[in-house]
Amino acid sequence: MFNHNLITRIYNPDTHTIEVPTREEIEEQYKWNLTDIYSSDEEWEIDFKFVEESIIGYAQFEGRITDSSVTLLACLKFDEEIGMKLERLYLYCMLAKDSDMRNTKYQGMDDRIKQIYSKVLTASSFIKPELLKTDEEKLIGLINSNPDLKIYKQSFDDLLRFRKHTLEREQEELLAMASEVTQVPYNTYSLFTNADLKFPKVKDEQGNELEMSHSRFYSALYSKDRSYRERAFKSYLKPFMENVNSFSSLFNGNLKSNIFYAKARKYNSAREAALFKNNIPISVYDNLVEAVNKNIAPMYRWASLKKKLLKIDELHPYDVYVTLFDQKLEKKYSYEESKQIVNDSLKIMGEDYLTSLNKAFDNRWVDVYETKAKRSGAYSSGTTFGVHPYVLLNWTDLLNDVFTLAHEMGHNMHSYYTGLHQPYTYANYSIFLAEVASTFNENLLLDHLIKISESKEEKLFLLEKYLNNITTTVYRQVMFAEFESLTHYKAESGEALTPDVLCKLYKDVYQKYWGPEMKIDEEESYTWARVPHFYYNFYVYQYATGFAASEALALKVKSDGEPAVQKYLDFLKAGSSDYPINILDKAGVNMNSQEPILAVTTKMNQIIDEIENLI
Repeated sequence: MFNHNLITRIYNPDTHTIEVPTREEIEEQYKWNLTDIYSSDEEWEIDFKFVEESIIGYAQFEGRITDSSVTLLACLKFDEEIGMKLERLYLYCMLAKDSDMRNTKYQGMDDRIKQIYSKVLTASSFIKPELLKTDEEKLIGLINSNPDLKIYKQSFDDLLRFRKHTLEREQEELLAMASEVTQVPYNTYSLFTNADLKFPKVKDEQGNELEMSHSRFYSALYSKDRSYRERAFKSYLKPFMENVNSFSSLFNGNLKSNIFYAKARKYNSAREAALFKNNIPISVYDNLVEAVNKNIAPMYRWASLKKKLLKIDELHPYDVYVTLFDQKLEKKYSYEESKQIVNDSLKIMGEDYLTSLNKAFDNRWVDVYETKAKRSGAYSSGTTFGVHPYVLLNWTDLLNDVFTLAHEMGHNMHSYYTGLHQPYTYANYSIFLAEVASTFNENLLLDHLIKISESKEEKLFLLEKYLNNITTTVYRQVMFAEFESLTHYKAESGEALTPDVLCKLYKDVYQKYWGPEMKIDEEESYTWARVPHFYYNFYVYQYATGFAASEALALKVKSDGEPAVQKYLDFLKAGSSDYPINILDKAGVNMNSQEPILAVTTKMNQIIDEIENLI
């Protein structure tokens, strides 16, 4: 065994290469402990067999689910028992498979889980339709007549919201059949951009000729060589410009798919249909866009400062990511040191939170280092009822790893507290809330790192990182959200969204968000064609709401102390026991107000003030 605090690669003297270690070469304390889920593969097989043999049990409830409160409760409990087993089975084989993706045994177990999950969905598919067909007064009567059913009240309220948007069985079958067709625009877009699109070659900073790609484009935008940034920017967007008619057709096809489903299910708009799922009022979306538009001055100020510090006559889209303040020697952060840094940054959260956090660190909930064939990236596994969540990392000793640790542990604690305090039916949280806890932790970590920074250069580097978080997660995502809303509105109004119209719309929105200092190259107006998020059906606004909510919550914790901490812990414990807007409201954040956005824009102005003072 070797010390992973010092090195995460092994030097092979025979090949003169630094190799990625095997899983066996990593100390146990840095690998997740899957025996907390199942003690062995054999125990997994026992539960799998139980689910396999139990599926037939759904038949006893079909057609009679609301005959009595006893039958209804029995059906719900039976479905929950199957659901709990399935989730546990899936978690085990997912983590085992991701530990070494060459292991065919766990690949096979993963395939088996997906197959049996499909069978369970088919066998239980009668439950929701039968409940929705039941007279609402009768259903409420059943719930009120049995104390054990009252826990499901929020679930039934949520289900009944969809009644007016649920069609007859034959119509629902037609919509389900149509899904294969309506998924064509995104599937084609994904294949086109990831497999078929050919990028031109470009010379890098050293004069080497390389073929442009998605990852090389993003990397190039951080290059200190401005001429290379410009070459990369223009070469990357060239195929999008050359294929603009195809991209326009796919973009419009996606819009029409969203509009088709919204009309079929009797929603007023595609946007209303997308937000209805999590019971998010349209006013939240509108308020977000309006609030950012009213408080866009910090972006203009940042653009002006960037232009000044870069010493350029014109600010272009390819100038917005390059760092202004390099650390002369980027620090290395060991995992052990980073755990302490994260702990220190979260001391304000009190003993309860820190005890839970260190329970995760000390009991092998985290798989730390890269090993051969391990899944890349990072994630938190989410809530699996009856089992703690796990975190996957691929540690490289960089500052970004420290932020990833704080981010994923935010998700981890959200899932842990939810699973600990909610019954199975509410032991999860909506995507609208998902990024609040993670960015909350990042917020406190960045504050802490700035406070303990050892030089002016380091502090400027961290302050700039904070600003970039705000510009990319709030302003840029709201810009996307505004464009998405505009294009859907125009399509629903019968306007033809030709390539020229789409380019002008995007260019106008981009200009508005970056202000007069920005000189927009023609290529940037085609950026709408390269953003996959425009196929996610009004998803991007949630990045901004999540970040704004976490900023407002962090501000309350820092200013109000223990009462705000307790409200935040209650937020983590809430799961889906209420609608996401209500859960945030109880924590002290009203997403129908401008307060969360003002917290972000105020912070942005303060950071720019601090940067200007330092330089």
